[in-house]
Amino acid sequence: MIETIFEALQFTFMRNALLAGVLVSIACGIIGTFVVIKRIVFISGGIAHAAYGGIGLGYYFKYMVLPLLFTGSVAAADQRPGYWPLVGAILFSLFAALVMGIIQRQTRQRADTIIGVLWAIGMAIGIIFVDLTEGYKVDLMSYLFGSILTVEQSELWIMVGLDGVIIVLVALFYKELVAITFDETFATVENVPVDALYLGLLCLIALTVVMMMRVVGLIMVIAMLTMPAAISGHLFRDMKKMIIGAIVLGVGFAIVGLWVSYTWNLTSGASIILVAGILYLLSLGVKPLRARLSFKV
Repeated sequence: MIETIFEALQFTFMRNALLAGVLVSIACGIIGTFVVIKRIVFISGGIAHAAYGGIGLGYYFKYMVLPLLFTGSVAAADQRPGYWPLVGAILFSLFAALVMGIIQRQTRQRADTIIGVLWAIGMAIGIIFVDLTEGYKVDLMSYLFGSILTVEQSELWIMVGLDGVIIVLVALFYKELVAITFDETFATVENVPVDALYLGLLCLIALTVVMMMRVVGLIMVIAMLTMPAAISGHLFRDMKKMIIGAIVLGVGFAIVGLWVSYTWNLTSGASIILVAGILYLLSLGVKPLRARLSFKV
């Protein structure tokens, strides 16, 4: 396995893929822990699918708006997607997260209904703007199911920046985030700005979701966001240890998944998720085993 990995790393696209997997694992380990403990897993899927609207807007802006502004002709557009779809997804997912959170907190409507509506609107907007983009039709499958092997260096720098934002904000507001994650009532009594922090947490989820989109795709975002944190939760009680464990597990899943995909010529994103899913199922036996050992002692 080790020899195969070193052989694969001779290729630039594999090195970029591995770096993308590591960077995404850092974000997933941190934010995924809060998502799992607070039980807002479904909201990540809603934000992910709403972000598809930003992808469509990004492509339309690159292939239709920019060429007209600078050259006066759509035919002059550079046919490489570049980072515009990723930037569009960041902006749109942040907007969707804020709208979703504000409506939920202010009106107290059912969260699943709001998520479903924004999910559908975002997907519809993305598809319509792709249809409106003349002369170039993007491969939608790469965003729905991931395309980690095609991650560009410019996208890696964006991921580094997003990781930095997530790490800094979580470090600054760690105690407050822990408070609203475990007990919002207690946090309110202690004068913690619960609503503002909740919206901030949704925005961090949005940034993490956008990072995962290029690795495993919109369809499998929930799995990558939650499984490393869930497995780590079976192993550790302390939240900081749980976060570190989730990051390490995410990196491990990325490495093993890339090795599986390279060895057997399989889709990389699906291979990463399959590896994570198998280990998650195995980890379900950890709690019962601990309980039996404790009882015997």
